[in-house]
Amino acid sequence: MAELPLAPVDRIIRKGGAERVSEEAREELADVLEKYGTEVSEEAVRLAEHAGRKTVKAEDIELASERV
Repeated sequence: MAELPLAPVDRIIRKGGAERVSEEAREELADVLEKYGTEVSEEAVRLAEHAGRKTVKAEDIELASERV
């Protein structure tokens, strides 16, 4: 089970045009988003370390999201 709260995930799906959203759909999207977020975060940490920093900056996340 994902750590993301399901209410915001539900809103994301509804913004995509859904009128109704099943519990399983919310949970599945939360799992997918968490996996993607973890991959982006790991890449951002590598980028920050490569730059000689311990702090992950917004530009690390942006570049990492393009690379993942």
